[in-house]
Amino acid sequence: MKVLMSVTNISEGKNRELINSVADAIKQTEGVKLLEVASDKDHNRSVFSYLGEPLAVLEASKKLVDLSIEGIDMALHKGDHPRMGAVDVVPFIPVRNLDTAEALSIANKLGSYIGAKGVPVYYYEDAATRPERRNLVMVRKGQYEALNAKMSDPAWLPDEGPAIFNAKSGATAVGVRMPLVALNINLGTDDLKIADKIARSVRHLNGGLRYVRAIGINLSEEGMVQVSMNLTNYEKTPVHRVMETVRFETSRYGVSIVSAELVGPVPLGALEEMVRFYLQVHEFSVDQIIETNLLE
Repeated sequence: MKVLMSVTNISEGKNRELINSVADAIKQTEGVKLLEVASDKDHNRSVFSYLGEPLAVLEASKKLVDLSIEGIDMALHKGDHPRMGAVDVVPFIPVRNLDTAEALSIANKLGSYIGAKGVPVYYYEDAATRPERRNLVMVRKGQYEALNAKMSDPAWLPDEGPAIFNAKSGATAVGVRMPLVALNINLGTDDLKIADKIARSVRHLNGGLRYVRAIGINLSEEGMVQVSMNLTNYEKTPVHRVMETVRFETSRYGVSIVSAELVGPVPLGALEEMVRFYLQVHEFSVDQIIETNLLE
């Protein structure tokens, strides 16, 4: 069986009625399993992780798009997480018996569907139409507020949809990529400057770890701040290395790590290195996990 996964981000983390309606639409799509819904009020963002047969995943994604475009007004949106659209990011991830070309076909079909609804679409990562669009950070640079001016630049005409600013829905990034690890580390302080400094020290853009994107976020409801990260290649920059680098950086500011969060599904390969490092079981393999063998 071919299995495709999507970890779609929408710009709504507070409206439970909308979030639940999107989750229900995904659940009701035959051939698709909803793995997780992660919503954050401070981020004002929800992440839907689902997988299944490729065309079924495409159908579920269309339902998510329809509900989100109808229910989210970006002109009113406020949140701490970078965003440029109601349906902000739709990554497709080949999981089993599926090559990149097949995943790209699904991404292009969804991009065309979104564009036909009057929402500009940018392809990124393996779906990118030009080198400067591979990196999601560059595609989303300036966020929603900069879209109007950005689309007037011929270099940033959308790949799908009209080259006209859509004030209600913004723009959507659609891509194909390997599984990433979304790691959030919560700090025992409410000083956002500290989170920002630590984020700059670990992210590749500022000379940090090669496959890490990071920002500092204020968690006002919890009275603390967060270093929110995406590890885009956990094989070359493993989770434990990122965790320990952040821990090292917090020591200079006299703050502690309160907790950490893994958002969305996590590849077994990422956990393998964590077990080796923290338990010092240097020969550990995911093949030792009972459930892994049941999936064969």
